[in-house]
Amino acid sequence: MTTAPPKLDKSATAGEAAPAAALHTGTSDLRALVSRNLRQSGIYVAFVVIVALVAILTDGLSLNPTNVTNIVLQYSYILILAIGMVIVIIAGHIDLSVGSVVALTGAVSATLVIKQGLPWWAGILAALAVGLLIGMWQGFWVAYVGIPAFIVTLAGMLLFRGLAQEVLHSVSLSPFPPAYGKVATGFLNGLLGGNGYDAFTLLIFALAVLGYAFSSYRTRVARVRYQQPVESFPLFVLRVVVVAAVVMWFAWQLAHARGLPIVLIILAVLILAYGVLTKRTVFGRQVYAIGGNLAAAQLSGVKVRVVNFWIFVNMGFLAGVAGVIFSSRSNGAQPGAGNMFELDAIAACFIGGAAVTGGVGTVVGAVVGGLLVAVMSNGMQLLGVDQSIQSVVKGLVLLLAVAFDVYNKRRAGAAR
Repeated sequence: MTTAPPKLDKSATAGEAAPAAALHTGTSDLRALVSRNLRQSGIYVAFVVIVALVAILTDGLSLNPTNVTNIVLQYSYILILAIGMVIVIIAGHIDLSVGSVVALTGAVSATLVIKQGLPWWAGILAALAVGLLIGMWQGFWVAYVGIPAFIVTLAGMLLFRGLAQEVLHSVSLSPFPPAYGKVATGFLNGLLGGNGYDAFTLLIFALAVLGYAFSSYRTRVARVRYQQPVESFPLFVLRVVVVAAVVMWFAWQLAHARGLPIVLIILAVLILAYGVLTKRTVFGRQVYAIGGNLAAAQLSGVKVRVVNFWIFVNMGFLAGVAGVIFSSRSNGAQPGAGNMFELDAIAACFIGGAAVTGGVGTVVGAVVGGLLVAVMSNGMQLLGVDQSIQSVVKGLVLLLAVAFDVYNKRRAGAAR
């Protein structure tokens, strides 16, 4: 009696071979690599060019440790809004109310903490709760009533701005307790010592670099396993080294200033969490499906109304977070707070690679787009450029970003 030879598990064999293949496969054609994902690679190149240009024009002042820290503090709330806004845009919507929500949530927090004497943390929880309620309100009208998000959030922009003025009685409130102010202006410094620098900051960023390298390698192995195109291993290593060098330079600047900003920790947690949410979860895939092809998503069984509802709930929550951080940084609440924030957040998303028609965009791209606008704005401020000219430059950059999106779509259509 003979026994048949055991069948080979091809999937297991491929899985075992993938790590080895990841070291030896890939292309070194830089032009092909860049053109294959021009939308996302372009924003990183543009960011490096803008940083270098601003550094040259300001004689290196923009790269001063204190100035680098100030950029993080000054634009953190815009970056947080951009994280939520890019999810809204990917799904094919827009939110024009976030600036007013920032004002209202900050007003509620200030009223409870400054006027009513409640603990600082109660003001934060109240602001987040108001943001969630606003998200539910707008999500209901968009998802279940069927009113376009543009109209709902345009109404919300007026509604919540008026409520912010009512809550504050059109008068600014300040100051917050010191503990509340530390949310946006506090630093972690000296936890591990350091001679002229903060060792804790360097350690945190070093761990982040190691995490990025490990995650990038796992992604590369997965792409090789599924026979997707990747760059050659030397180029992969070069990319990781360049990113690590830039990140550690940034960490060095922070470590020589005031240490690790608390708001940067909040921002990093949000970027990681929403990066996973959009790329690794069913909800994230459904958001892309709705924005890419609504009819196909419905036929595939996606509960479009439920997903749209939670998209706006999430946007309200992040607007509440931004409201807390902005009121903390300004040490008070003002009826006009958050003015034009929605336009800055939208601009960050489109500059960062989001598509006007939906279905395309990433959290990291939106954050990089926001940082690009922040570096430009900061550089123009250092150079003493008039506010009117700054608005002109921002408008032109946004227009070029959208034009680039349209050009890419036309080129892709012609290629088919």
